[in-house]
Amino acid sequence: MDEILKELPPGALVLDLGSAQGSFARGATLATAIRFDLEAPARIDGEIVVLGDAAYLPFADGVFQAVISNHSLEHFENLERSLGEIGRVIHPRGALFVSVPDASTLTDHLYRWLARGGGHVNAFFSPEEVIRAIERATGLGHVATKTLCSSLSFLNRRNSPLPRPRRLLLLGGGFEWSLLLYTWASRRMDCLLHTRTSIYGWAFYFGEISSHIPTAASLNVCIQCGSGTPAATLKERRLVRSWLPGFRRYTCPGCCATNPFIEEKNLR
Repeated sequence: MDEILKELPPGALVLDLGSAQGSFARGATLATAIRFDLEAPARIDGEIVVLGDAAYLPFADGVFQAVISNHSLEHFENLERSLGEIGRVIHPRGALFVSVPDASTLTDHLYRWLARGGGHVNAFFSPEEVIRAIERATGLGHVATKTLCSSLSFLNRRNSPLPRPRRLLLLGGGFEWSLLLYTWASRRMDCLLHTRTSIYGWAFYFGEISSHIPTAASLNVCIQCGSGTPAATLKERRLVRSWLPGFRRYTCPGCCATNPFIEEKNLR
């Protein structure tokens, strides 16, 4: 979503739809962010927060230069109407970012099993179907699609709500060493055997976006904070170190957690 956020000028409005604690940092854009969700976040810290239902957005037509829907569509009870509302409030020449989980993946199955559904009421199995639905509802043309990989950061003990689910014990207990090993093994398997054990979902870009959007999957996703960082960026910042023979690690630039480093390749 950074490709969209960095293009927005001061005075522009961006809607962070289904934001929870926020889909992006305040400093990620010069635009004014409106955080929108059904429930108030635990911390607001000066943010503009509006509560309501995505199917009935309390905003004027075409007021937002950009809309960010980061893993929120799967939670909307009235998906069709919510997509129509996105199309109504976004400017005809605006930009839209949408990310959703692929309901066919191992990662999504684990999430739903651990969280007993996790609040997901919509399942997405085909990127083409998602693209058609969004284009039809918003009138914005599809620009790019990016495959998303998971580090299973939602299993991390640091992120798990208390009391921790008992089912977590069956998945390594949420210790970072187990997530590190899984991330390394799943990436290697996917690259060598063309499996999809590390894939979580897709990110879609719609509308007018002038920045180049890299579509290669981000394989280096932090096991603690869940943020993805391009391999080239990690190398440029000298965050990659050799560890064991055939095994390199990197330090997450966001939270400083140790992660396995994987060279980027195209995944399906």
